[in-house]
Amino acid sequence: MKIHEQCTVAPPPSATKTSLTLTFFDLFWLRIHPLELTFFYSLASQQSNPSFFFANVVPKLKTSLSHTLQHFLPLAGNVVWPSDSPKPFVQFTPGDAVSVVVAESDAEFDQEIDYSPRETAPTRPFIPHLHSSESLASVMSIQITLFPNKGFSIGMNIHHAVLDGKSAAMFIKAWAFLCQTQTNDETQIPSLVPELLPSFDRTLVKEPAHLRPFFTENLTGFLSNTYPQDNSDGRCLKILDFPPKDAVRATFVLTGGDLEKIKRRVLSKWEVVEESNSTVSSKPPNLSSFVVICAYVAVCIAKAVHGVEREKDKFAFLLAADWRFRSEPRIPDNYFGNCVWNNVVDSDPLDFIKEEGVVLVAKRIHRKVKMLGEEAVLEGFSQLVDLMKQGAQIIGVSMSNRFGVYDTNFGFGKPSKVEITSLDRNSSSQTFGLVESKDGSGGVEVEIVMNKQAMDLFATLFREGLCDDESSSS
Repeated sequence: MKIHEQCTVAPPPSATKTSLTLTFFDLFWLRIHPLELTFFYSLASQQSNPSFFFANVVPKLKTSLSHTLQHFLPLAGNVVWPSDSPKPFVQFTPGDAVSVVVAESDAEFDQEIDYSPRETAPTRPFIPHLHSSESLASVMSIQITLFPNKGFSIGMNIHHAVLDGKSAAMFIKAWAFLCQTQTNDETQIPSLVPELLPSFDRTLVKEPAHLRPFFTENLTGFLSNTYPQDNSDGRCLKILDFPPKDAVRATFVLTGGDLEKIKRRVLSKWEVVEESNSTVSSKPPNLSSFVVICAYVAVCIAKAVHGVEREKDKFAFLLAADWRFRSEPRIPDNYFGNCVWNNVVDSDPLDFIKEEGVVLVAKRIHRKVKMLGEEAVLEGFSQLVDLMKQGAQIIGVSMSNRFGVYDTNFGFGKPSKVEITSLDRNSSSQTFGLVESKDGSGGVEVEIVMNKQAMDLFATLFREGLCDDESSSS
């Protein structure tokens, strides 16, 4: 990796000092690893020629980034926690800017955008460092990496306490939109379309009474108990070190046809496969793609992990629910920040490795989604803690196939690949990533990080489960 430039990009000079409150949705992520995303773009040979790229493409990306930051000022700021404030918050002060690294790599671009398993370590250099200390944490850093005569990547490292995956997708699509529509006259700044203009209205988020003791009444106590290794008073802002797993990364595709096949299979066995410790639920007329994706992938993960480590036989699934449309009044789609809460799916920890695991887990996820639609309840942490005490392996999901990340076009075409790089930092859970299918056919891309033995078994289970309509779930 050759570093061509280390610089900063600031919003236009007209930007004024601003601060942004962190809600309980945000504070949960205060010291957890950032959200890391890498967008790979193929370029024509002329555009990816180093002399042309650094003289023409990079300035265009930096100029449009500056224009975008005027709408997303918190991303150019820092997370701070003054001694007279009961909570940390995001603050932008004129002069603050986003750290940008411009680099050139001799790695094989075609290998980087390939979906087959490969080691996680080679991808790490395309993600920039995000600074944090006890008293201050940067919100975002960006790296632009050229692969000569092939393409380039944009690596984003964003503080997770400031935004969730949906807000991150909105930001980079806004940046791409302004890059694509900017003219040679840099004084003329294109306007953003309404759906890409962020809302920072924190009055829309209502904190439930049962979570107030954690995030409002005694935040420092909660943080001290959560991170006892710090020996601090709980006000430390340094992001904890989550070393990347020594593992392999791969992307698997579920086509629209695959999803319909799994739906049919689950519904055909809905009333045949009995659940333990559960009331009988009536068979629904249809299942959402989200339910079957999560059930299918979670069961394949569980069986792969159990197949390699036989002592691991208990699993639990964390359902990441977007509260924007579950709140009353509804929070708008363009709300900027975290608005996702993890809910434990009520399933038997042994269900995941049973023969009809996909059916059992799909029924449980469907019931949980339905319950959240009827009565949105923000659960506490006790159920998750109890499952972990039982030795259950936690399976989670990151991002969503509804975010439209493959629509992120800077003027060079759609991405060749979108990678959720931070998946390799989830040491306490086995998290998989979801984005929509690149070809726009209605399918999904599933990104997994596992040790090689488990990955090989996962790949076999994943493929075999889709081969035959009459076969068992996986």
